[in-house]
Amino acid sequence: MAHNPQAPQGPDGQGHDPAGSTQMFRAFVDEGSPRPGNRQAAAPAPAGPRTGLIVGVVVALVVLAGVAWLAFS
Repeated sequence: MAHNPQAPQGPDGQGHDPAGSTQMFRAFVDEGSPRPGNRQAAAPAPAGPRTGLIVGVVVALVVLAGVAWLAFS
């Protein structure tokens, strides 16, 4: 990582984070990570939204085909 001479430096030459945002970010990231003793079965994805998307695409294609048929006839 590049050294930024304008950044405040701690006593040991390492960057110091006075707000603790790095620690808070790491706690946030680690919060979602799986732990060895905390195993849960993954729930299957609901099929409802996927089915609705497929039906919507089919309806859109039928409408476009009807518009093209009317335009070129």
